[in-house]
Amino acid sequence: MDPQLLSLLVTRTMPFGKYQGHLIADLPGPYLAWFARKGFPKGELGRLLALMLELDHNGLSSLLDPLRTAPRAWPGQPPGDQPAKPSAANVSGAAAAPKRAAKP
Repeated sequence: MDPQLLSLLVTRTMPFGKYQGHLIADLPGPYLAWFARKGFPKGELGRLLALMLELDHNGLSSLLDPLRTAPRAWPGQPPGDQPAKPSAANVSGAAAAPKRAAKP
């Protein structure tokens, strides 16, 4: 198994369809099986989908865990670009008031 292809599974996203923007490694097994029945796309994408189907079908998807970078909050989000945690000020939409110095 080509290590380069394994790393592509956790970095390439699906370019079209119901799961557009999702990592190929995160595509559900039934979707991959549908491609196997209907025919994989030509080229690299088809090879990656076929490889992911093999990994998923044989219960080996966890082999990709060490290759993943930072967890993603939504599909297509760049690694390490996590959304800010909501604070009381930005949840309500109001701007935070400036802090005042304590009186002596």
